[in-house]
Amino acid sequence: MATLLVLCRFLHFIVVLLMFGACVFRPWLLGAEPQPALDRRLLRITRALAWVGLFSGVAWLLLITASMAGSWDAALQPATVQLVLGKTFFGQVWAWHLLFNLLLVLALITPWPALRLPLIALLLVTLAPVGHGAMLDGLSGQLLILNQVVHLACVGTWLGGLLVLVLILRQPQGHRLEPILRRFSGVGYGVVVGLLVTGLINVRVLTGQLWPTPLFSGFALILLIKVMLVLGMLALALLNRLRIERCGERLGSLRASVMLEWALGIGAVAAVSLLGTLPPMVMAG
Repeated sequence: MATLLVLCRFLHFIVVLLMFGACVFRPWLLGAEPQPALDRRLLRITRALAWVGLFSGVAWLLLITASMAGSWDAALQPATVQLVLGKTFFGQVWAWHLLFNLLLVLALITPWPALRLPLIALLLVTLAPVGHGAMLDGLSGQLLILNQVVHLACVGTWLGGLLVLVLILRQPQGHRLEPILRRFSGVGYGVVVGLLVTGLINVRVLTGQLWPTPLFSGFALILLIKVMLVLGMLALALLNRLRIERCGERLGSLRASVMLEWALGIGAVAAVSLLGTLPPMVMAG
């Protein structure tokens, strides 16, 4: 059950993060002017992601219900699911989260484009209290959740932006790549700073240390893997920034580099999905 929960968390997190970042980055990279071919592909991808998000969100709820009740059968009993939704903090947050996901699916099917970004943003916000974000009470807990919202927004912006960039690089005709890459890099600096600051705050608050110990086991080991993956993303981003001139002449290597950066980011989200199920080893006293 624990393995299924990690996989479900990973799938749901990556779906929400990609949708958020792609929706934010599309107008930033290409402006408000319609790009019919790219916009159609992005809409198809977003629709598919929204459906996957809805199904994985329901599966997450059923897995949590089974875990709390200690029985697989309990996950299929409406009364038990209703109890989780109504009487637990996770369930109360998740009821809103699933509602926003359902409304997003409808907004992507019907011509309601103005609702898409607000609904995707609400999906991301209601992910923040899930996991370690709910460990603290009162003002400290609220600030930790706010910090997690900013952290997720930075991750989503980076990963979703890479998705849009991959789509552009797959069919670069009609796009001037150098200004697009410069705009991407410009936002990237702020995203990296946001990731570092919010990540360090999370570690300090949850563990009571600047870095959890022992270093090579449990929570600390997975956190270290996540950091190494993010550093790999940063190294690739810096390399592409240094080689931005005449980028159209090395389209193949640029495409491969962006795909690798995206894959490292997905790996980092997988590490986060596992971290959310592990105790952060809060220091006593």
